[in-house]
Parts: sequence; C-alpha cells; structure tokens
Amino acid sequence: MEQIFNKISESLFTQIQNGENLILSFSGENSQFIRFNKAAVRQTGLVDDADLGLKFIANNRTVRGGFTVSGNFDVDIARGKSEIKRMRLEAQEIPEDPFVVLPENSGSSHEIKSANGLQFEHAVDAILPAMDGMDFVGIWANGKMFRGNANNLGQKHWFETESFSLDYSLVTPEHQMVKGSFAGSDWNQNDYESYVKRSRNKLTLMEKKPIKIEKGNYRTWFESAAVSDFLGMFSWNGISEASLRQGCSGFGRMRHDDVRLSPKFSVIEDFSPGFCPKFNSNGEVSNDQLTLIDSGELKNTLVSSRSAKEYGVDSNYAEAGEYMRSPKMVSGELSQNDVVTKIGTGLYLSNIHYLNWSDNAGGRITGLTRYACFWVENGEIIAPIETMRFDDSFYNFFGDNLVDVEDKSSINPEVETYGGRGLGATTCPGILVNDFALTL
Repeated sequence: MEQIFNKISESLFTQIQNGENLILSFSGENSQFIRFNKAAVRQTGLVDDADLGLKFIANNRTVRGGFTVSGNFDVDIARGKSEIKRMRLEAQEIPEDPFVVLPENSGSSHEIKSANGLQFEHAVDAILPAMDGMDFVGIWANGKMFRGNANNLGQKHWFETESFSLDYSLVTPEHQMVKGSFAGSDWNQNDYESYVKRSRNKLTLMEKKPIKIEKGNYRTWFESAAVSDFLGMFSWNGISEASLRQGCSGFGRMRHDDVRLSPKFSVIEDFSPGFCPKFNSNGEVSNDQLTLIDSGELKNTLVSSRSAKEYGVDSNYAEAGEYMRSPKMVSGELSQNDVVTKIGTGLYLSNIHYLNWSDNAGGRITGLTRYACFWVENGEIIAPIETMRFDDSFYNFFGDNLVDVEDKSSINPEVETYGGRGLGATTCPGILVNDFALTL
C-alpha cells in the first residue's frame, strides 16, 4: 500500500504548475469481515481497498477530488491527471476563500503499529466456541488499515496499524438483547472469553420480565460504552473552537461564564496509543496529547488551522471538522465490583442510543436507554427495564451530580464500516451519577 501511494504521489506532483498546490490523502485497508447470525457464519470475505483524496489549491481557492485506487498504475495516474485538470478549471470559477490553509513542509513521519492479532484463518475457531448455545449476532472486522498524506512541497506522512473488533448482540427468545464490542490490537483468548462471559451473565438477567419505571430522577451507573456515547456528543457542536465562536456549542457556559464540571472529570485528546494517526488531512501533526478538560475546567478547544486564521488564535492542528479523534477520559477510584452496591436503588445502564442535543446551549442531551439496562434495588439487580427516554445536561451528570468514576478504562472503538473501516477509539471508564433525568 505504501509503495502504491508513493508511486502515485510522485507522478501526480509533477503535474502541478507554479502557484498551485496539491495535498494527497490516502486511505486503505486489508481486512477480514465475518457476519454471524444465530452463532453461525453467514457471510465472510476479505477486503483489499484504497481511496485517494486530492485537495487542489490555487489563487486562494480550494477544490477537492478523489478516486478509488485500482492498483493499476497507468489507470490510477490517468484518473489522477483527469481530476487535476478538472480541479484546475473549477478553481477559476469559484470565489476566493479568505481563510484558505496552504500546505507546508514541516517534516515527514512514518509510523507502523505492529500487533499480535488474530490470524484470518483462525478467527472463526477463536470466536464461536465462547458463543455456544447463544443467539449470537455480530460483525467481525480484522486486519490492517493504512493512512497516508503528502504534498507537492515534499512533506509525507505514513501511518499503518492493525486491529480487530467484534461488534455483537446476544438475544433472548423474547428478543431482549445484550450488546458487546470486544476490540484491540493484540488478541488474548482469555480476555475475549471473560468479556463474553460477562455478556452472558447479563443475558441471564435479561430473561426476566422487563419492568416499567416511572419518569423521574434516579441514581444511575453508566458503563463505559454509555459514557463513550456521551463523550461522542462533544464532537458535534461541542469542543470545537468554530462552534464556540459561532454560538452553537454546549461549552459556551464553560468558556464565557467559567462554569465548571466535576473535579473528577478530565478529558484529553491522546494519540499515544496509536488508534489513529496524529496527522490530519492537511498533513499537520498534532501533539501526542492535548488536555481539553482538566478537573472540570475547560483548558483547550479543538482548533483547526482554518479556525485559527479566521478567529486569530493558535491552531492545535485539529481536523477540519474539529472533532475528537482519540479522546481519553481519566479514570477514578470506583471498583466495578462495588458498582451495584454503590447504586443502592436506581439504574444500571449498559448502553444508550439515538443521542441528540435537546438544548445545545444548556448542554442538554436526549436519547434512549438500550440493551442491558437494569433496575437496581437495595444493592441488587432486580430486572431489566423497559426502554425509556432521558433528557439531562452534561453540566449535571459530568458536573455536580457526578459521584464517582470507575478505576479502569475500556476501549470503545470506532466500528463504522460504511465506505471503509473507521480509525480511532474512545477510552473511558464508567461513571456513577447521583441524579439522572428520565423523561418519558
């Protein structure tokens, strides 16, 4: 893959004329996919795929293009030349961009993350025995992923990593479900079987008749997967500098009124685990870590170079959309073994879904409970609950109502495969909240 990228890049850069710039972004994978249903293989295959994105800049105008890499050099170069010709003509017709970001040569990088993963031919034998007797539905994705970036000034970045993910549900005869997502780089059979065992234990609880609870405020435990979903909302009109400047960010109160969250809540952008590259689509390289929220205080936002030019601030080389790429929430002191006891009477929520802002300025998020969500009474899980809608502010559940934070974090990977496997992960612990609002 790297050789293909290098060869195409070198050829296309020879097409660039004086006053023009070209940035190339490469995205590829060599992956195994297996679809399971009722604990049996229903579909399997290997994907060897790559795409090349082109960003053409001339006369303060930016035009984008791209194509699927065929592996045939002559075909790919012809397609690339055609795209450059089209973009050159289009750049003469569109308005100037006052905040255009020009490429630079700030040095190149080369990062290959090796892993002791699960070999393709062993995947089925490793996965299925632990699911014996279960109605198991899921998607297995495994293999290498590649990212590259280069510009006509001589800068080049290459990133290569290997990872796996099993995104699955276990289903009861009454169609109640427990969701799991086991992921990582180095395969450990014992860790996998222990993870599945915890899911099976939850499924036993899901076989009880669901109970309906009344709307109201409840002491609530959120597992790491649910916390990850909440943190994901920060990338949508949240931690972005542009969103704050445009008045559509939920962090406005923290920026303008010095409102703070709980001192137990800290979040950093952490590239050190290698879930995704540090370079963005402009070829700019972020630091290994960037503190976003420190002990409840907003320290930094994500600032792209475009926002830096527009608002006169320093860039930290965020992606153009100013979203988190590898967020990590700092763990606390609460042991998983003590969670149910600490809840006392309230809710145990494993998963949430369909999240949206209900009051962006107030930081209010609405969504639904999903999968393994339980009613807890006197320190004992009683039964699953019927699906409920919640509506509450992160200023509450990450703020004054945050009681405690789990003492270890879990990796919640990006499992999207639409158009290709996604890179990145959210690393976070579970949290215990004193007062969480169910509204319907």
